[in-house]
Amino acid sequence: MTTEATAAETEVHGRKRTLIGKVTSAKMQKTVVVEVVRSVRHSVYGKYVRRRKKYKAHDETQQFKAGDVVEIREHRAISREKRWTVIRLVSRPEQS
Repeated sequence: MTTEATAAETEVHGRKRTLIGKVTSAKMQKTVVVEVVRSVRHSVYGKYVRRRKKYKAHDETQQFKAGDVVEIREHRAISREKRWTVIRLVSRPEQS
């Protein structure tokens, strides 16, 4: 019965968006800046244009560093600009 209750609670909140991006800054405490790049087709010319946006995401354990590719998910407002949390590490750059 508890699994049914938890499933019902998650449906109430709806589906949260997830994005994949690169960590550009990890200089704040428990916060990373993630840059998400996407391709959008231009309405007039039809050419694909790269759009980028930076999101501030919550990193509780402070384990992610600049250059890491991470997945972030929407979350309730944590601070004035933070509305995302880091879910997982997708890839880490190779150290040479």
